[in-house]
Amino acid sequence: MSAGTADTRLIETSALRKLLGRPELGSVVGAIAVFVFFAFVADGFLRAPSLSTVLYASSTIGIMAVPVALLMIGGEFDLSAGVMVTSSALVSSMVSYQMTANTWVGVGVSLLVTLAIGAFNGIMLTRTELPSFIITLGTFLMLTGMNLGFTKLIDGTVSTKSIADMEGFSSAQDVFASTLTIGDVDFKITILWWFGLVALASWILLRTRAGNWIFAVGGDQDAARAVGVPVAKTKIGLYMGVAFGAWISGQHLLFSYDVVQSGEGVGNELIYIIAAVIGGCLITGGYGSAVGSAVGAFIFGMTSKGIVFAEWNPDWFKFFLGAMLLLATLLNAWVRKRAEATK
Repeated sequence: MSAGTADTRLIETSALRKLLGRPELGSVVGAIAVFVFFAFVADGFLRAPSLSTVLYASSTIGIMAVPVALLMIGGEFDLSAGVMVTSSALVSSMVSYQMTANTWVGVGVSLLVTLAIGAFNGIMLTRTELPSFIITLGTFLMLTGMNLGFTKLIDGTVSTKSIADMEGFSSAQDVFASTLTIGDVDFKITILWWFGLVALASWILLRTRAGNWIFAVGGDQDAARAVGVPVAKTKIGLYMGVAFGAWISGQHLLFSYDVVQSGEGVGNELIYIIAAVIGGCLITGGYGSAVGSAVGAFIFGMTSKGIVFAEWNPDWFKFFLGAMLLLATLLNAWVRKRAEATK
């Protein structure tokens, strides 16, 4: 065997190992399968307006799935993520309305409050060493009660007052809920927010020291602490990252409809986690990617809208979502085994 042949084989093996080792590989395969499936069974699925609708549905999940994925890579969960989106929108709306201020004042106060909630989750986790499931379940219940209680106390109903006629509403709507027209197709600005967060999160994970810390604390936090990784700061930062995503989603919710229902958001935290898991994140932490979470959200968007385009009973949506979760988890486990076998 010549040296050249041996080198080529080594290169091919290395490339195969890297491909099989990518967390999002299984989800990409699944996304292609879902796309092809609905392209055949759903009339109009491949039309540009339909794909725009799919991307919008994906972005509303993907904006939160990205920071949730980073948190899961760091070995933790956040069960308060869904209602935190509603809390962010409520704070922004009620502060603006009650203070009769420019809506950007409400937006700024909402950012501070939402980040404080994320910091609270992280600090409670690191100080008490209780499981993140318990900490964030408590936050979930508190926020659910506060959302309803404060809305009724301040506005007298379960929804906020309209802020559509307030100063600053139009400019805030342009940032968080506008529509961009490309050719004859309309695209929601949330798609840009989503892509931007994916790019930022990927850069953090793959190109910064903080990314190494995230993988380290998710893999073995005791070993990470032993080599000098700031475990507490890393986890607090991850929870604040989830809060930042909730703030963006909350502002989109508010400026899309100009009023907010206090009971919204319950249950969405599971959808964010599902998108991250479908995208290759392990429940045990230390493995995953931001791109994978985006693919998981895209699968969610294709399924939710594909069922509508195919004119099926939407009651089946949760069944397909659960089936995809199980299949994606099994596929990801197989991919990991194949990757380890090539080492």
